[in-house]
Amino acid sequence: MSQGLAALLPGLGTAGLLVGLLLLAGLPPPGAADDCSWKGSGLSWEPYSRAVEQVHLRCTEGFVEWMYPARALRIILEPNLSNAQHTTVCIKPSSNFQGANIYVERDRELYLLVSDAVEPHLHQVSCFSTHTPKQVALFLQASPQQDISRRTASFQYELLSNQSAPSGPDVQKMERSLVEAVRGSIRNVTHDLENHVSQVDVRVQRVYRQKNQIFQQEKTSGQWRGPINTLLQCKVKEGAGDFLFTGSEHFGEAWLGCAPRFKDVSAVYQAARRRGANPCEFRFNL
Repeated sequence: MSQGLAALLPGLGTAGLLVGLLLLAGLPPPGAADDCSWKGSGLSWEPYSRAVEQVHLRCTEGFVEWMYPARALRIILEPNLSNAQHTTVCIKPSSNFQGANIYVERDRELYLLVSDAVEPHLHQVSCFSTHTPKQVALFLQASPQQDISRRTASFQYELLSNQSAPSGPDVQKMERSLVEAVRGSIRNVTHDLENHVSQVDVRVQRVYRQKNQIFQQEKTSGQWRGPINTLLQCKVKEGAGDFLFTGSEHFGEAWLGCAPRFKDVSAVYQAARRRGANPCEFRFNL
């Protein structure tokens, strides 16, 4: 669902909205901020102002906490990237998220990411791709309130490297960067089309690396189990065979890339070892 910027602020209009953004471009917004995160309150803003507050964040991950949301807040994510590999943005609303809707801004249109109408405990991680990873705009619109009871619209954000399906496993890159690595088969897949995410239930045969014990071994059966999140564009589906799932941890969950078949990784790895092309040894017991 998309809406124009001016439509969300009917009392301001397009011209007023643009003027407000220009006036605020060089001013620090109220609240506590660093390069990665921002915390502020709508109560500290001028009560009769119709300007849209702007916040600039320059990291690939951080958080926003907006207490007593009022009017609108525009979050500009402009990380200091040396390249354009981070082409997917994910946000995770807090468990008590209330008081505002979150939109992503594209070509002067707003697309809803997080709705205040949804019960807070039902909010999930939302991801979207962007063609301009060096600057991404999020627009938060405060919901009308009948009282001044405390509401907080807070969320974490992360910019992820693009995990499009590769033509073959890049063993050298995998060795240098992976945080989570498991071998296993796919038990079940649930696709979340709205949030562009797939949840994968994996029967794990071996855990090679993990950071925070996301994959647990069952005491009775001795089998390893664990949930995996991946981007919808990986097109994961159930089927026979073993896969090597590699990636990293985001929001306390395993976010892994598109998984190659284990036998393909084995063949590439062994060939690289024979050529002396591996920069380091990683013991897969292949």
